[in-house]
Amino acid sequence: MVIRLGLAQIDITVGDINGNVEKVLTYIDMAKKNDVDILVFPELTITGYPPEDLLLRLDFIRENLKALEKVAVATKGLETLVLLGFVDYDGEIYNSAAILKNGEIAGKYHKMHLPNYSVFDEKRYFAPGNKPVIIEHAGLKIGVNICEDLWVPTGPINDQCIAGANLIVNLSASPFCVNKWRSRLNMLLTRAMEYSAIIAYCNIIGGQDELVFDGRSMLVTPEGKHHIASAFEEELFVVDVDPFVSTRYNLYEGKRKGYSKVSELETVRLSISGKLGIKKTPPAKPDESRWEEEAFKALVLGLKDYVRKNGFKKVALGLSGGMDSSLVACIASEALGSDNVIGVLMPSEFTSKESVEDATLLAKNLAINKLTISIKEVYHSYLNALETVFKNTKTDVTEENIQARIRGNYLMALSNKFGWLILATGNKSEIATGYATLYGDMAGGIAVIKDVYKTEVYALAKYFNEVKGREIIPKRVFDKAPSAELRPDQRDQDTLPPYEILDSILKLYIEEGLSQTEIVEHGYGEEVVGFVLKLLQRNEYKRRQGAPGIKISRRAFGKDWRMPITNGYRR
Repeated sequence: MVIRLGLAQIDITVGDINGNVEKVLTYIDMAKKNDVDILVFPELTITGYPPEDLLLRLDFIRENLKALEKVAVATKGLETLVLLGFVDYDGEIYNSAAILKNGEIAGKYHKMHLPNYSVFDEKRYFAPGNKPVIIEHAGLKIGVNICEDLWVPTGPINDQCIAGANLIVNLSASPFCVNKWRSRLNMLLTRAMEYSAIIAYCNIIGGQDELVFDGRSMLVTPEGKHHIASAFEEELFVVDVDPFVSTRYNLYEGKRKGYSKVSELETVRLSISGKLGIKKTPPAKPDESRWEEEAFKALVLGLKDYVRKNGFKKVALGLSGGMDSSLVACIASEALGSDNVIGVLMPSEFTSKESVEDATLLAKNLAINKLTISIKEVYHSYLNALETVFKNTKTDVTEENIQARIRGNYLMALSNKFGWLILATGNKSEIATGYATLYGDMAGGIAVIKDVYKTEVYALAKYFNEVKGREIIPKRVFDKAPSAELRPDQRDQDTLPPYEILDSILKLYIEEGLSQTEIVEHGYGEEVVGFVLKLLQRNEYKRRQGAPGIKISRRAFGKDWRMPITNGYRR
Protein backbone atom coordinates (compact mmCIF):
# COMPACT_ATOMS: atom_id res chain seq x y z
CA MET A 1 0.00 0.00 0.00
CA VAL A 2 1.33 3.42 -1.01
CA ILE A 3 0.04 6.68 0.45
CA ARG A 4 0.04 9.84 -1.67
CA LEU A 5 0.75 12.78 0.59
CA GLY A 6 0.04 16.40 -0.30
CA LEU A 7 1.78 19.04 1.82
CA ALA A 8 -0.06 22.35 1.29
CA GLN A 9 2.71 24.88 1.80
CA ILE A 10 0.65 28.08 1.69
CA ASP A 11 0.91 31.80 2.47
CA ILE A 12 -1.78 32.69 5.01
CA THR A 13 -2.67 35.95 6.73
CA VAL A 14 -3.21 36.34 10.47
CA GLY A 15 -6.84 37.21 11.19
CA ASP A 16 -8.06 36.78 7.61
CA ILE A 17 -10.14 33.72 8.44
CA ASN A 18 -12.31 33.93 5.31
CA GLY A 19 -9.31 34.44 3.01
CA ASN A 20 -7.43 31.59 4.64
CA VAL A 21 -10.40 29.25 4.27
CA GLU A 22 -10.79 30.14 0.59
CA LYS A 23 -7.15 29.20 0.04
CA VAL A 24 -7.66 25.95 1.95
CA LEU A 25 -10.63 25.07 -0.26
CA THR A 26 -8.55 25.83 -3.36
CA TYR A 27 -5.84 23.43 -2.20
CA ILE A 28 -8.39 20.75 -1.33
CA ASP A 29 -9.57 20.97 -4.95
CA MET A 30 -5.95 20.75 -6.16
CA ALA A 31 -5.42 17.69 -3.96
CA LYS A 32 -8.50 16.03 -5.46
CA LYS A 33 -7.14 16.60 -8.97
CA ASN A 34 -3.79 15.10 -7.89
CA ASP A 35 -5.50 12.07 -6.33
CA VAL A 36 -3.98 12.86 -2.91
CA ASP A 37 -4.82 10.45 -0.07
CA ILE A 38 -3.75 12.65 2.85
CA LEU A 39 -3.64 16.45 2.55
CA VAL A 40 -1.71 18.28 5.27
CA PHE A 41 -1.99 21.99 6.02
CA PRO A 42 0.29 24.00 8.33
CA GLU A 43 -0.15 24.88 11.98
CA LEU A 44 -3.02 27.31 12.75
CA THR A 45 -3.93 27.59 9.08
CA ILE A 46 -7.39 29.01 9.78
CA THR A 47 -6.25 31.83 12.08
CA GLY A 48 -2.80 32.46 10.61
CA TYR A 49 0.37 32.28 12.68
CA PRO A 50 1.06 33.82 15.14
CA PRO A 51 -2.39 35.24 15.96
CA GLU A 52 -1.08 36.80 19.20
CA ASP A 53 -3.72 38.69 21.23
CA LEU A 54 -6.47 37.96 18.73
CA LEU A 55 -6.57 34.72 20.70
CA LEU A 56 -7.91 36.68 23.69
CA ARG A 57 -11.09 37.48 21.72
CA LEU A 58 -13.89 34.96 22.08
CA ASP A 59 -15.53 36.17 18.85
CA PHE A 60 -12.32 35.37 16.99
CA ILE A 61 -12.18 31.87 18.47
CA ARG A 62 -15.81 31.23 17.55
CA GLU A 63 -15.34 32.45 13.99
CA ASN A 64 -12.35 30.14 13.59
CA LEU A 65 -14.50 27.19 14.76
CA LYS A 66 -17.23 28.05 12.27
CA ALA A 67 -14.60 28.17 9.54
CA LEU A 68 -13.42 24.69 10.52
CA GLU A 69 -16.95 23.39 10.09
CA LYS A 70 -17.11 24.99 6.63
CA VAL A 71 -13.92 23.22 5.58
CA ALA A 72 -15.18 19.93 7.03
CA VAL A 73 -18.36 20.16 4.93
CA ALA A 74 -16.20 20.74 1.83
CA THR A 75 -14.58 17.31 2.32
CA LYS A 76 -17.90 15.48 1.93
CA GLY A 77 -17.72 12.87 -0.81
CA LEU A 78 -13.92 13.10 -1.03
CA GLU A 79 -11.56 10.19 -0.47
CA THR A 80 -8.91 12.62 0.77
CA LEU A 81 -8.15 12.80 4.49
CA VAL A 82 -7.44 16.44 5.49
CA LEU A 83 -5.33 17.55 8.46
CA LEU A 84 -5.85 21.24 9.25
CA GLY A 85 -4.49 23.61 11.91
CA PHE A 86 -7.02 25.60 13.96
CA VAL A 87 -7.76 26.82 17.51
CA ASP A 88 -9.94 24.51 19.60
CA TYR A 89 -11.91 25.68 22.63
CA ASP A 90 -13.49 23.95 25.63
CA GLY A 91 -13.16 26.69 28.23
CA GLU A 92 -9.43 26.83 27.46
CA ILE A 93 -7.96 27.21 23.99
CA TYR A 94 -5.61 24.78 22.27
CA ASN A 95 -3.28 24.93 19.30
CA SER A 96 -4.92 22.09 17.41
CA ALA A 97 -5.05 19.86 14.36
CA ALA A 98 -8.41 18.75 12.96
CA ILE A 99 -8.82 15.38 11.27
CA LEU A 100 -11.39 15.89 8.51
CA LYS A 101 -12.91 13.13 6.41
CA ASN A 102 -16.05 12.89 4.26
CA GLY A 103 -17.73 16.01 5.64
CA GLU A 104 -17.00 15.37 9.30
CA ILE A 105 -14.53 16.34 12.02
CA ALA A 106 -13.38 12.80 12.75
CA GLY A 107 -10.93 13.79 15.46
CA LYS A 108 -8.75 16.49 16.98
CA TYR A 109 -5.24 16.72 18.38
CA HIS A 110 -4.11 19.36 20.88
CA LYS A 111 -0.45 20.44 20.72
CA MET A 112 1.34 19.12 23.79
CA HIS A 113 4.61 21.10 23.80
CA LEU A 114 4.15 24.87 23.66
CA PRO A 115 7.26 26.91 22.77
CA ASN A 116 7.92 29.96 24.92
CA TYR A 117 11.28 31.25 23.70
CA SER A 118 12.63 33.50 20.96
CA VAL A 119 9.60 34.86 19.04
CA PHE A 120 7.19 32.31 20.54
CA ASP A 121 4.62 33.10 23.26
CA GLU A 122 2.37 30.07 23.10
CA LYS A 123 2.18 29.52 26.86
CA ARG A 124 0.66 33.00 27.12
CA TYR A 125 -2.35 31.78 25.16
CA PHE A 126 -2.74 28.01 24.90
CA ALA A 127 -3.30 25.18 27.30
CA PRO A 128 -1.18 22.10 26.48
CA GLY A 129 -2.74 18.91 25.22
CA ASN A 130 -2.22 15.73 27.20
CA LYS A 131 -2.95 12.90 24.77
CA PRO A 132 -1.14 11.87 21.57
CA VAL A 133 -3.37 10.88 18.65
CA ILE A 134 -3.12 8.01 16.18
CA ILE A 135 -5.19 7.62 13.02
CA GLU A 136 -5.68 3.94 12.26
CA HIS A 137 -6.87 2.01 9.21
CA ALA A 138 -6.23 -1.65 8.32
CA GLY A 139 -2.83 -1.89 9.98
CA LEU A 140 -1.81 1.60 8.93
CA LYS A 141 -1.15 3.97 11.83
CA ILE A 142 -0.50 7.68 11.41
CA GLY A 143 0.65 9.92 14.25
CA VAL A 144 -0.37 13.58 14.14
CA ASN A 145 1.53 16.29 15.99
CA ILE A 146 2.32 20.00 15.73
CA CYS A 147 5.64 21.84 15.25
CA GLU A 148 7.39 21.97 18.67
CA ASP A 149 6.12 18.48 19.47
CA LEU A 150 8.84 17.13 17.17
CA TRP A 151 11.63 19.34 18.52
CA VAL A 152 11.24 17.76 21.98
CA PRO A 153 13.02 14.36 22.18
CA THR A 154 10.30 12.84 24.38
CA GLY A 155 7.37 14.41 22.55
CA PRO A 156 4.24 12.60 21.33
CA ILE A 157 6.22 10.86 18.58
CA ASN A 158 7.58 8.61 21.32
CA ASP A 159 4.20 7.16 22.26
CA GLN A 160 2.93 7.21 18.68
CA CYS A 161 5.85 5.10 17.49
CA ILE A 162 5.65 2.73 20.46
CA ALA A 163 2.02 2.25 19.43
CA GLY A 164 3.24 1.24 15.97
CA ALA A 165 2.99 4.44 13.91
CA ASN A 166 4.06 3.94 10.30
CA LEU A 167 3.96 7.62 9.45
CA ILE A 168 4.28 10.81 11.52
CA VAL A 169 2.62 13.96 10.16
CA ASN A 170 3.66 17.31 11.60
CA LEU A 171 1.79 20.59 11.04
CA SER A 172 4.26 23.44 11.47
CA ALA A 173 4.78 27.20 11.45
CA SER A 174 8.54 27.55 11.75
CA PRO A 175 9.94 31.07 11.13
CA PHE A 176 12.94 31.66 8.92
CA CYS A 177 16.42 32.65 9.88
CA VAL A 178 19.53 32.07 7.81
CA ASN A 179 20.46 28.37 7.70
CA LYS A 180 17.60 27.28 9.97
CA TRP A 181 16.34 24.87 7.31
CA ARG A 182 19.48 22.79 7.88
CA SER A 183 18.71 22.56 11.61
CA ARG A 184 15.16 21.48 10.80
CA LEU A 185 16.34 18.83 8.35
CA ASN A 186 18.92 17.48 10.80
CA MET A 187 16.34 17.35 13.60
CA LEU A 188 13.77 15.57 11.41
CA LEU A 189 16.35 13.06 10.19
CA THR A 190 17.37 12.41 13.79
CA ARG A 191 13.76 11.74 14.84
CA ALA A 192 13.19 9.55 11.78
CA MET A 193 16.25 7.43 12.51
CA GLU A 194 15.81 7.14 16.30
CA TYR A 195 12.14 6.12 15.95
CA SER A 196 12.41 4.22 12.63
CA ALA A 197 9.71 6.56 11.34
CA ILE A 198 8.76 8.33 8.13
CA ILE A 199 8.01 11.97 8.93
CA ALA A 200 6.01 14.39 6.79
CA TYR A 201 6.51 18.02 7.82
CA CYS A 202 4.33 20.86 6.44
CA ASN A 203 5.44 24.48 6.96
CA ILE A 204 3.87 27.78 5.90
CA ILE A 205 5.49 30.45 3.74
CA GLY A 206 5.09 34.22 3.72
CA GLY A 207 5.67 37.32 5.80
CA GLN A 208 3.85 38.20 9.02
CA ASP A 209 5.01 41.47 10.59
CA GLU A 210 8.63 40.82 11.65
CA LEU A 211 8.57 37.14 10.75
CA VAL A 212 9.15 35.37 7.46
CA PHE A 213 8.27 31.72 6.91
CA ASP A 214 10.31 29.95 4.25
CA GLY A 215 8.29 26.79 3.64
CA ARG A 216 10.68 23.99 2.71
CA SER A 217 8.14 21.38 3.75
CA MET A 218 9.72 17.94 3.64
CA LEU A 219 9.45 14.21 3.88
CA VAL A 220 12.24 12.29 5.64
CA THR A 221 12.75 8.55 6.02
CA PRO A 222 14.60 6.39 8.57
CA GLU A 223 17.28 5.48 6.04
CA GLY A 224 18.22 9.16 5.78
CA LYS A 225 16.45 10.08 2.54
CA HIS A 226 14.67 13.42 2.28
CA HIS A 227 12.53 15.33 -0.19
CA ILE A 228 12.19 19.10 0.26
CA ALA A 229 9.62 21.50 -1.18
CA SER A 230 10.46 24.92 -2.59
CA ALA A 231 11.78 27.79 -0.47
CA PHE A 232 9.71 30.99 -0.19
CA GLU A 233 7.07 29.77 -2.65
CA GLU A 234 3.56 28.37 -2.30
CA GLU A 235 3.31 24.78 -3.41
CA LEU A 236 1.24 21.62 -3.16
CA PHE A 237 4.13 19.25 -2.53
CA VAL A 238 2.98 15.79 -3.61
CA VAL A 239 4.96 12.67 -2.79
CA ASP A 240 4.11 8.95 -2.73
CA VAL A 241 5.36 7.02 0.28
CA ASP A 242 5.36 3.39 1.36
CA PRO A 243 4.42 3.81 5.06
CA PHE A 244 5.45 0.26 5.90
CA VAL A 245 9.10 1.22 5.40
CA SER A 246 8.89 2.30 9.05
CA THR A 247 7.50 -1.05 10.13
CA ARG A 248 10.20 -2.97 8.31
CA TYR A 249 12.95 -0.73 9.71
CA ASN A 250 11.65 -1.17 13.22
CA LEU A 251 11.51 -4.96 12.84
CA TYR A 252 15.10 -4.91 11.66
CA GLU A 253 16.49 -2.44 14.19
CA GLY A 254 14.08 -2.88 17.10
CA LYS A 255 14.74 0.59 18.51
CA ARG A 256 11.20 1.20 19.73
CA LYS A 257 11.40 -1.74 22.17
CA GLY A 258 13.74 0.27 24.37
CA TYR A 259 11.55 3.37 24.72
CA SER A 260 9.28 3.97 27.71
CA LYS A 261 5.65 4.85 27.20
CA VAL A 262 4.71 8.27 28.57
CA SER A 263 0.96 8.66 28.14
CA GLU A 264 -2.20 7.06 26.79
CA LEU A 265 -3.11 7.58 23.17
CA GLU A 266 -6.35 8.45 21.49
CA THR A 267 -7.13 6.44 18.36
CA VAL A 268 -9.20 7.77 15.47
CA ARG A 269 -10.38 4.98 13.17
CA LEU A 270 -11.34 5.82 9.62
CA SER A 271 -10.68 4.61 6.09
CA ILE A 272 -7.66 5.83 4.16
CA SER A 273 -7.28 5.30 0.45
CA GLY A 274 -4.01 4.16 -1.01
CA LYS A 275 -2.18 3.38 -4.23
CA LEU A 276 -0.57 0.27 -5.63
CA GLY A 277 2.72 1.78 -6.69
CA ILE A 278 4.94 4.81 -6.18
CA LYS A 279 4.56 7.22 -9.08
CA LYS A 280 5.19 10.68 -7.60
CA THR A 281 8.58 11.06 -5.95
CA PRO A 282 10.25 14.50 -6.14
CA PRO A 283 14.02 14.34 -6.64
CA ALA A 284 15.97 14.54 -3.39
CA LYS A 285 18.18 17.42 -4.50
CA PRO A 286 20.22 19.26 -1.87
CA ASP A 287 19.67 22.97 -1.30
CA GLU A 288 23.02 24.58 -2.01
CA SER A 289 21.82 28.19 -1.86
CA ARG A 290 24.20 30.79 -0.44
CA TRP A 291 23.18 32.63 2.70
CA GLU A 292 22.98 35.80 0.63
CA GLU A 293 20.41 34.22 -1.66
CA GLU A 294 18.09 32.98 1.07
CA ALA A 295 18.49 36.19 3.12
CA PHE A 296 17.66 38.32 0.08
CA LYS A 297 14.63 36.17 -0.79
CA ALA A 298 13.43 36.39 2.81
CA LEU A 299 13.69 40.19 2.81
CA VAL A 300 11.86 40.41 -0.51
CA LEU A 301 9.05 38.10 0.63
CA GLY A 302 8.80 39.77 4.03
CA LEU A 303 8.44 43.23 2.48
CA LYS A 304 6.09 42.06 -0.26
CA ASP A 305 3.68 40.44 2.20
CA TYR A 306 3.90 43.31 4.70
CA VAL A 307 2.89 45.78 1.99
CA ARG A 308 0.23 43.54 0.42
CA LYS A 309 -1.36 42.26 3.62
CA ASN A 310 -1.59 45.76 5.11
CA GLY A 311 -3.30 47.21 2.06
CA PHE A 312 -0.53 49.38 0.62
CA LYS A 313 0.35 49.59 -3.06
CA LYS A 314 3.39 51.87 -3.21
CA VAL A 315 6.40 52.53 -1.00
CA ALA A 316 8.81 55.44 -0.68
CA LEU A 317 12.25 55.75 0.86
CA GLY A 318 14.95 58.34 1.23
CA LEU A 319 17.73 57.81 -1.31
CA SER A 320 21.03 59.13 -0.01
CA GLY A 321 23.47 57.62 -2.50
CA GLY A 322 24.72 55.38 0.30
CA MET A 323 24.71 51.60 0.57
CA ASP A 324 21.79 51.10 2.98
CA SER A 325 19.20 53.03 0.98
CA SER A 326 20.54 51.51 -2.25
CA LEU A 327 20.01 47.96 -0.98
CA VAL A 328 16.53 48.76 0.38
CA ALA A 329 15.56 50.24 -3.00
CA CYS A 330 16.73 47.03 -4.72
CA ILE A 331 14.75 44.85 -2.31
CA ALA A 332 11.66 47.02 -2.77
CA SER A 333 11.85 46.95 -6.57
CA GLU A 334 12.16 43.14 -6.50
CA ALA A 335 9.28 42.79 -4.04
CA LEU A 336 6.83 45.25 -5.52
CA GLY A 337 7.94 46.15 -9.04
CA SER A 338 9.78 49.33 -9.98
CA ASP A 339 6.58 51.28 -10.71
CA ASN A 340 5.56 50.97 -7.07
CA VAL A 341 8.78 52.35 -5.57
CA ILE A 342 9.56 56.05 -5.11
CA GLY A 343 13.07 57.16 -4.20
CA VAL A 344 13.26 60.58 -2.59
CA LEU A 345 16.52 62.54 -2.80
CA MET A 346 16.70 65.18 -0.07
CA PRO A 347 20.07 66.90 -0.48
CA SER A 348 21.50 69.43 1.96
CA GLU A 349 24.54 71.66 1.73
CA PHE A 350 26.58 68.73 3.09
CA THR A 351 25.39 66.24 0.47
CA SER A 352 28.21 65.51 -1.95
CA LYS A 353 27.83 65.79 -5.70
CA GLU A 354 28.88 62.13 -5.92
CA SER A 355 26.05 61.00 -3.62
CA VAL A 356 23.45 62.81 -5.72
CA GLU A 357 24.91 61.23 -8.87
CA ASP A 358 24.96 57.76 -7.32
CA ALA A 359 21.37 58.00 -6.06
CA THR A 360 20.22 59.28 -9.45
CA LEU A 361 22.01 56.49 -11.30
CA LEU A 362 20.60 53.85 -8.95
CA ALA A 363 17.05 55.12 -9.53
CA LYS A 364 17.67 55.01 -13.29
CA ASN A 365 19.14 51.48 -13.14
CA LEU A 366 16.17 50.22 -11.12
CA ALA A 367 13.68 52.22 -13.21
CA ILE A 368 12.03 53.48 -10.01
CA ASN A 369 10.34 56.84 -9.63
CA LYS A 370 12.52 59.64 -8.26
CA LEU A 371 11.71 62.87 -6.45
CA THR A 372 14.19 65.54 -5.37
CA ILE A 373 13.28 67.85 -2.49
CA SER A 374 16.04 70.02 -1.01
CA ILE A 375 16.19 70.43 2.77
CA LYS A 376 18.67 73.35 2.69
CA GLU A 377 16.25 76.25 3.15
CA VAL A 378 14.14 74.44 5.77
CA TYR A 379 17.28 73.48 7.68
CA HIS A 380 18.41 77.09 7.88
CA SER A 381 14.92 78.18 8.95
CA TYR A 382 15.25 75.73 11.86
CA LEU A 383 18.62 77.20 12.79
CA ASN A 384 17.23 80.72 12.62
CA ALA A 385 14.27 79.77 14.80
CA LEU A 386 16.57 78.18 17.38
CA GLU A 387 19.30 80.83 17.21
CA THR A 388 18.32 82.61 20.41
CA VAL A 389 17.85 79.41 22.40
CA PHE A 390 21.12 77.94 21.11
CA LYS A 391 23.10 81.12 21.75
CA ASN A 392 26.57 80.54 23.22
CA THR A 393 26.48 76.80 22.44
CA LYS A 394 28.71 74.85 20.07
CA THR A 395 27.46 73.19 16.91
CA ASP A 396 27.20 69.45 17.57
CA VAL A 397 25.09 66.37 16.82
CA THR A 398 21.96 68.43 17.50
CA GLU A 399 22.29 70.27 14.21
CA GLU A 400 23.04 66.99 12.43
CA ASN A 401 19.90 65.36 13.80
CA ILE A 402 17.75 68.30 12.70
CA GLN A 403 18.62 67.43 9.10
CA ALA A 404 17.62 63.80 9.55
CA ARG A 405 14.34 64.85 11.18
CA ILE A 406 13.50 67.22 8.34
CA ARG A 407 13.96 64.32 5.93
CA GLY A 408 11.79 62.07 8.08
CA ASN A 409 9.15 64.81 8.17
CA TYR A 410 9.21 65.12 4.38
CA LEU A 411 8.79 61.38 3.93
CA MET A 412 5.90 61.17 6.37
CA ALA A 413 4.21 64.09 4.60
CA LEU A 414 4.43 62.16 1.33
CA SER A 415 3.02 59.12 3.10
CA ASN A 416 0.07 61.12 4.45
CA LYS A 417 -0.65 62.79 1.13
CA PHE A 418 -0.29 59.83 -1.22
CA GLY A 419 -0.78 56.78 1.00
CA TRP A 420 2.74 55.49 0.42
CA LEU A 421 4.35 53.20 3.01
CA ILE A 422 7.67 54.66 4.10
CA LEU A 423 10.62 52.28 4.29
CA ALA A 424 13.19 53.01 7.00
CA THR A 425 16.67 52.15 5.77
CA GLY A 426 18.72 51.72 8.96
CA ASN A 427 20.78 48.54 9.37
CA LYS A 428 21.29 46.39 12.46
CA SER A 429 24.70 47.86 13.27
CA GLU A 430 23.27 51.40 13.36
CA ILE A 431 20.18 50.40 15.32
CA ALA A 432 22.32 48.49 17.82
CA THR A 433 24.61 51.44 18.50
CA GLY A 434 22.07 54.26 18.24
CA TYR A 435 23.74 55.60 15.10
CA ALA A 436 20.31 56.52 13.76
CA THR A 437 18.11 59.53 14.46
CA LEU A 438 14.89 59.03 16.36
CA TYR A 439 12.02 60.65 14.42
CA GLY A 440 14.43 61.11 11.55
CA ASP A 441 15.91 58.28 9.51
CA MET A 442 14.14 55.86 11.89
CA ALA A 443 10.75 57.13 10.66
CA GLY A 444 8.72 54.71 8.59
CA GLY A 445 6.28 51.82 8.53
CA ILE A 446 8.83 49.01 8.23
CA ALA A 447 12.61 48.85 8.60
CA VAL A 448 13.57 46.48 5.80
CA ILE A 449 17.19 45.79 6.80
CA LYS A 450 16.78 46.20 10.55
CA ASP A 451 18.20 42.70 11.07
CA VAL A 452 21.08 43.02 8.59
CA TYR A 453 24.51 44.07 9.88
CA LYS A 454 26.42 46.66 7.86
CA THR A 455 28.98 44.16 6.60
CA GLU A 456 26.09 41.94 5.49
CA VAL A 457 24.49 44.90 3.70
CA TYR A 458 27.56 45.09 1.47
CA ALA A 459 27.50 41.33 0.89
CA LEU A 460 23.83 41.39 -0.12
CA ALA A 461 24.40 44.37 -2.40
CA LYS A 462 27.26 42.56 -4.10
CA TYR A 463 25.07 39.47 -4.47
CA PHE A 464 22.28 41.53 -6.05
CA ASN A 465 24.62 43.01 -8.65
CA GLU A 466 26.02 39.55 -9.42
CA VAL A 467 22.54 38.09 -9.93
CA LYS A 468 21.55 40.96 -12.21
CA GLY A 469 24.79 40.65 -14.15
CA ARG A 470 25.52 44.39 -14.06
CA GLU A 471 26.15 47.26 -11.68
CA ILE A 472 22.64 48.18 -10.56
CA ILE A 473 24.18 49.61 -7.40
CA PRO A 474 27.00 51.86 -8.72
CA LYS A 475 30.57 50.78 -7.99
CA ARG A 476 31.31 54.05 -6.22
CA VAL A 477 28.70 53.21 -3.56
CA PHE A 478 30.82 50.17 -2.67
CA ASP A 479 34.10 52.08 -2.76
CA LYS A 480 33.38 55.26 -0.81
CA ALA A 481 33.55 55.36 2.98
CA PRO A 482 30.12 55.17 4.66
CA SER A 483 28.88 58.57 5.77
CA ALA A 484 25.66 60.17 7.02
CA GLU A 485 26.81 63.42 5.32
CA LEU A 486 25.41 65.63 8.07
CA ARG A 487 28.58 67.72 8.42
CA PRO A 488 31.64 68.40 6.25
CA ASP A 489 33.92 65.39 5.61
CA GLN A 490 31.93 63.17 7.96
CA ARG A 491 32.64 59.42 8.06
CA ASP A 492 30.90 56.69 10.09
CA GLN A 493 34.29 55.56 11.31
CA ASP A 494 34.84 58.95 12.98
CA THR A 495 32.37 57.74 15.62
CA LEU A 496 32.23 53.97 15.31
CA PRO A 497 34.87 51.22 15.12
CA PRO A 498 35.43 49.68 11.67
CA TYR A 499 32.30 47.75 10.75
CA GLU A 500 34.15 44.43 10.53
CA ILE A 501 35.10 44.78 14.21
CA LEU A 502 31.82 46.38 15.29
CA ASP A 503 29.66 43.69 13.71
CA SER A 504 31.75 40.86 15.12
CA ILE A 505 31.43 42.25 18.65
CA LEU A 506 27.69 42.84 18.24
CA LYS A 507 27.11 39.30 16.95
CA LEU A 508 28.99 37.76 19.87
CA TYR A 509 26.93 39.76 22.36
CA ILE A 510 23.48 39.75 20.72
CA GLU A 511 23.34 36.34 19.08
CA GLU A 512 25.84 34.28 21.10
CA GLY A 513 25.13 35.83 24.52
CA LEU A 514 28.80 36.38 25.41
CA SER A 515 29.79 38.77 28.18
CA GLN A 516 32.20 41.67 27.76
CA THR A 517 35.01 39.61 29.30
CA GLU A 518 34.33 36.66 27.01
CA ILE A 519 34.29 38.89 23.93
CA VAL A 520 37.66 40.32 24.93
CA GLU A 521 38.95 36.76 25.22
CA HIS A 522 38.06 36.36 21.53
CA GLY A 523 40.80 38.85 20.74
CA TYR A 524 39.04 42.22 20.78
CA GLY A 525 40.39 45.17 22.73
CA GLU A 526 38.77 45.77 26.09
CA GLU A 527 38.25 49.46 25.39
CA VAL A 528 36.51 48.99 22.04
CA VAL A 529 34.32 46.18 23.41
CA GLY A 530 33.28 48.33 26.36
CA PHE A 531 32.52 51.25 24.03
CA VAL A 532 30.35 49.15 21.70
CA LEU A 533 28.38 47.52 24.52
CA LYS A 534 27.82 50.90 26.18
CA LEU A 535 26.33 52.21 22.94
CA LEU A 536 24.15 49.10 22.64
CA GLN A 537 22.81 49.34 26.17
CA ARG A 538 22.07 53.05 26.28
CA ASN A 539 20.02 53.08 23.06
CA GLU A 540 17.32 50.63 24.07
CA TYR A 541 14.76 53.44 24.23
CA LYS A 542 15.37 54.18 20.55
CA ARG A 543 14.91 50.59 19.49
CA ARG A 544 11.65 50.37 21.42
CA GLN A 545 10.25 53.22 19.29
CA GLY A 546 11.58 51.99 15.95
CA ALA A 547 9.61 50.49 13.09
CA PRO A 548 9.27 46.69 12.94
CA GLY A 549 11.89 44.93 10.84
CA ILE A 550 12.17 41.63 9.01
CA LYS A 551 13.88 38.91 11.06
CA ILE A 552 16.57 36.94 9.24
CA SER A 553 19.09 36.25 12.02
CA ARG A 554 19.12 34.01 15.03
CA ARG A 555 18.20 36.94 17.29
CA ALA A 556 16.65 40.12 15.94
CA PHE A 557 15.67 43.37 17.62
CA GLY A 558 11.93 43.17 18.26
CA LYS A 559 10.05 40.16 19.65
CA ASP A 560 13.37 38.34 19.91
CA TRP A 561 14.97 41.08 22.03
CA ARG A 562 13.14 42.21 25.16
CA MET A 563 15.62 44.18 27.18
CA PRO A 564 14.34 46.63 29.80
CA ILE A 565 14.91 50.32 29.05
CA THR A 566 15.42 51.12 32.72
CA ASN A 567 18.26 48.74 33.47
CA GLY A 568 20.86 48.89 36.22
CA TYR A 569 22.75 45.83 34.96
CA ARG A 570 25.53 47.38 32.90
CA ARG A 571 28.20 44.66 32.89
